[in-house]
Amino acid sequence: MRVPMIAGNWKMNTTVSEAITLVNEIRQGLDEIKGVEKVVCPPFVSLAAIRDLIKGTSIKLGAQNLYFEEKGAYTGEVSPLMLAELCEFVIIGHSERRQYFNETGEIVNKKITAALKAGLKPVLCIGERLEENEAGKTEEVVTEQLKSSLAGIDYPGDFVIAYEPIWAIGTGKAATGKQANETIGLIRRNISELYGKEAAQDVRILYGGSVNAANAAEFMQQSEIDGALVGGASLKANEFLSIIRQTAEIR
Repeated sequence: MRVPMIAGNWKMNTTVSEAITLVNEIRQGLDEIKGVEKVVCPPFVSLAAIRDLIKGTSIKLGAQNLYFEEKGAYTGEVSPLMLAELCEFVIIGHSERRQYFNETGEIVNKKITAALKAGLKPVLCIGERLEENEAGKTEEVVTEQLKSSLAGIDYPGDFVIAYEPIWAIGTGKAATGKQANETIGLIRRNISELYGKEAAQDVRILYGGSVNAANAAEFMQQSEIDGALVGGASLKANEFLSIIRQTAEIR
């Protein structure tokens, strides 16, 4: 039985003081919810402060990105060794990284390799653009992203995949539960081809893209969907708590 996960990706939002306030608003409520793995992913500058705030709770911590080198003359970058002392998870290959920072499958692959070496658990993001979806290329694009991201990597074990159709991220236009379930089923079949049926049944695959308290139940009721990577709604305490409570009740 796969334990559902709800992860909040705060993106480039919240100062350190705002991050502390938000965690203080959700900490007790999140810790009381059982049967769901709960993860918050604040900006780098807040990781240490949030780590201290959630110590001793069931809440997990994740980063939003990393660089694939352990150390060196890479001004402004954050290495996997730095993150390994602070958090457990790291988001890799988010569409905003691919779109705005030109991250290719090769770069994503290097980052996953580096994260695993450091003992971090990657949350690998994949998803198609609107024009690709409308052209019927979802399967082709998602399969290529998955395989290029994991090329040459032995089964990573406890890692997570997030299917995030780019046309649904931050647009308010979420995929339907049925659409998301079908694509996540495709991803699971690809994992089976890469690593075997047992791995395909073990790996958790989340949906991301305009998930909120109003539509969360639709996604959580789907057999292939193991949770959600939540963007804007994770910055609203009541919304985020509601999504996680609904997940616990359904799953």
